[in-house]
Amino acid sequence: MIQRVKRWADEFKTFAVKGNVIDMAVGIIIGAAFGKVVNSVVADIIMPPMGWIMGRVDFTNLYLTLPNTQGEIAQYPSLAAAQAAGAVTINYGLFINTIINFVIVAFAVFLLIKFINKLRATVEKKEEVIEETTTKECPKCFSTINIKATKCPHCTSEI
Repeated sequence: MIQRVKRWADEFKTFAVKGNVIDMAVGIIIGAAFGKVVNSVVADIIMPPMGWIMGRVDFTNLYLTLPNTQGEIAQYPSLAAAQAAGAVTINYGLFINTIINFVIVAFAVFLLIKFINKLRATVEKKEEVIEETTTKECPKCFSTINIKATKCPHCTSEI
């Protein structure tokens, strides 16, 4: 039993210390912070002008109140008041905000990935140039060898 626990602890330690897990944890933390920034951009920068353009509409207060058990539909001044009164509401304004958040996050991630791929391509191209200038191919066995080599280390033929 003790050996099983020790083996499990060792496996967990190997898993937790691997670079991929640490990278994932950092990504999640940065992603959470990025989500807060995007929420603020949508709520504080994008939605107020959109609401103003649409006639001073506050999207967070766009909702439908469903009828109560007697079939009556009560009117409330805001979504918070309706929820405080226990009314059942369909919060389509909050849904619109969430969709806008999603589109902005998706677009930002798209741009980030595009930028990272561009950087990778640039780095790979530089590595290819470096590799091309420091290596050559053996004409006999087609192995990659140092450009200064006079004898192939793989097939031992003279170059």
